[in-house]
Amino acid sequence: QVQLVESGGGSVQAGGSLRLSCAASGRTFSRTTMGWFRQAPEKEREFVGTISGSGSSTYYADSVKGRFTISRDNAKNTMYLQMNSLKPEDTAVYYCAARFSAYVASDYSFPTAYNSWGQGTQVTVSS
Repeated sequence: QVQLVESGGGSVQAGGSLRLSCAASGRTFSRTTMGWFRQAPEKEREFVGTISGSGSSTYYADSVKGRFTISRDNAKNTMYLQMNSLKPEDTAVYYCAARFSAYVASDYSFPTAYNSWGQGTQVTVSS
């Protein structure tokens, strides 16, 4: 198993930036594909992006491409989500997730592809 703890959420005005962090423990981090998802009230959990164990491969949802950047520091067992040009529609609870594989598989955008989840952190963007 792997334990995940998100941090960095908060409230920001449209056009602003936030950086989320996800600290992991319990598994060799570099052998773990990581992902970010988000869930707005009364909506399904939505894929945001994913990063391979080495950090060499990243994939993003079209809705955040060009605005959000995922990175990781394997020495610190931490993944990041840099969010720029935030919009009100980005408001959601953001979750980090871990998949027990170093490589990103074709089902990376599905929540069921991930083995462990954090508790989530709220991001609120006001207009």
